[in-house]
Amino acid sequence: MSLEFLNAFKFQKKNTFVHNLDPRAKLLFSIVYSISALMFTEIVPLFIIFLTLIPMILLGKMVKEWIRSIRGLSFLVIMIIVLNTFFISLGYAIAMIIRISIMITAFSIFFLTVHPNDLALSLISMKVPYPYAFSFSLAFRFVPTIANEAQNIMDAQQSRGYEMKTSGLINQIKNLFPLLVPLIICSIKRAFNVAEALESRAFGSFKDRTYYYIIEYKFKDWLFTIYLICFFIITIYVRIHFSFMPEWFAWEMGV
Repeated sequence: MSLEFLNAFKFQKKNTFVHNLDPRAKLLFSIVYSISALMFTEIVPLFIIFLTLIPMILLGKMVKEWIRSIRGLSFLVIMIIVLNTFFISLGYAIAMIIRISIMITAFSIFFLTVHPNDLALSLISMKVPYPYAFSFSLAFRFVPTIANEAQNIMDAQQSRGYEMKTSGLINQIKNLFPLLVPLIICSIKRAFNVAEALESRAFGSFKDRTYYYIIEYKFKDWLFTIYLICFFIITIYVRIHFSFMPEWFAWEMGV
């Protein structure tokens, strides 16, 4: 068991079309794809939605990071297959795996291509109060830090003779306890340190703030937004008129 897959959600500075899009457009992208995935429980429409994400991954040059994030879901995938196959069907289990892959991929693209500072500025531009925007961006920054810390704790436990990589579902669940306790303690200590640092800098004393730069919604961002709106309208139309779609569109595994 490894939490290194959380590093796949760490911002990667690159000069690509996806990285240069406005954070608000990419946030809308993640929301639209997540809602679209939640609309369907059939394999074919979910797979088509998943295929539309591939160009974004290629344009953002984030294939390795995306594979790492998907590979980290192996434990969750096994649970979904076992539980859904046992209680419902294998076809439904596969559909749920594709749905989760869509949502993870959409938000992975968002986190990999949005700098925490840009995220805070985008939230502020949407009239979110600065303390909340700052808190969200700060939590965003600490995701890879917590992942690295969790991996260090796992390595320390293994160096003391504790077996953290035993196979089996029950054993992997048991292995979480010697990891979670020190991780929670370290997170609480870090929270106190951050709070003291903010207080020493008089955080929140002034309501009016100035910013180093301001993000702008450009022409390409509007084009991308129009594409997302059209995509969302099509998915809603397909969901409403699903019974009129071709038979292959509603194909299910007969298991």
